[in-house]
Amino acid sequence: MEHLRTAFAGLMMLLALCCLAWAAAAHGGRWSMRLDALTHFAPLVLAVAIIPTAYASFAGSGWPRVALLSISGGAIALSAALILPEYLRPKSEPAPATSADQIKVIQLNFWDRNATPDKTIAWLKAQDADIVVLQEICRFSGRIAKELPGYHRTIGDCRVMILSKAEPVRRVVEPLDADKYLRPPIAAASFRDARGEFTVAATHYGWPLPAGRQQAQGRLISGFLATLPKDRLIFSGDLNSTPWSFARRREDTMFGLERRTRALFSWPAGRFTGGRLRSPFPFLPIDQVYAGPGWRTVSVRRGPSIGSDHYPVVAVLAP
Repeated sequence: MEHLRTAFAGLMMLLALCCLAWAAAAHGGRWSMRLDALTHFAPLVLAVAIIPTAYASFAGSGWPRVALLSISGGAIALSAALILPEYLRPKSEPAPATSADQIKVIQLNFWDRNATPDKTIAWLKAQDADIVVLQEICRFSGRIAKELPGYHRTIGDCRVMILSKAEPVRRVVEPLDADKYLRPPIAAASFRDARGEFTVAATHYGWPLPAGRQQAQGRLISGFLATLPKDRLIFSGDLNSTPWSFARRREDTMFGLERRTRALFSWPAGRFTGGRLRSPFPFLPIDQVYAGPGWRTVSVRRGPSIGSDHYPVVAVLAP
């Protein structure tokens, strides 16, 4: 029994050391694009680091207990330092639920491996949203046009689509000045309401690895958004990027818009990695909605699992 306790204590120490090394390296994301990829998993690292902390609190003794508490506590502190700024950042004053001229915006990666598109389309139809932003819809664009006939479509390419109840007064789809590997798909359209024009733009970033691609896409998108009036601009997308990454924080500043999604965990919804694994809960907040100062937030919530590997994000905004 003593050998088992010693082995388990050693395992806890190894786990704590791994968490500490990961969290410490993630802070190097301030300077390294490769290390910045580690920041996305900060909540998981924090959760795992709690295990050796709990073990040391209840089962340890002497200097091994102190060492284990110090190492695992350090991992928790470093992980929390990455996450807390997202919860502490300032936000604009919300609008009351009774605000006039509200619009509902849905952000959803439809997922090209979606096995139940009927369920997804039925949910979208029931939501009756004013704006629906979709990614990964190449396989389903024809069905979406047929089964959601009340919407006008704006498509940059088949990877990103904006559905709108109102007919756009102008579609603002322009090729980004970059090679095909770096260029993210983008769609944008302008609409007119009682208060004037507003624009909706949408995109889909690549993954954080290989390092540098996302950062380059962020610069391209920032340049594109700079050509649009910011006051009533709405920007949405599957950015494959969490709020605790240093790249996401830099882009929040570059875009000049307020990110209305706050630590809203949207991936994965059930099966992921091609359906080989299943998660009981989402652990990455990678679907984002931004809006200019001409919009106030009524509500932002996560929708249900409807067949995609992403949960939908439902944002209600008011002028």
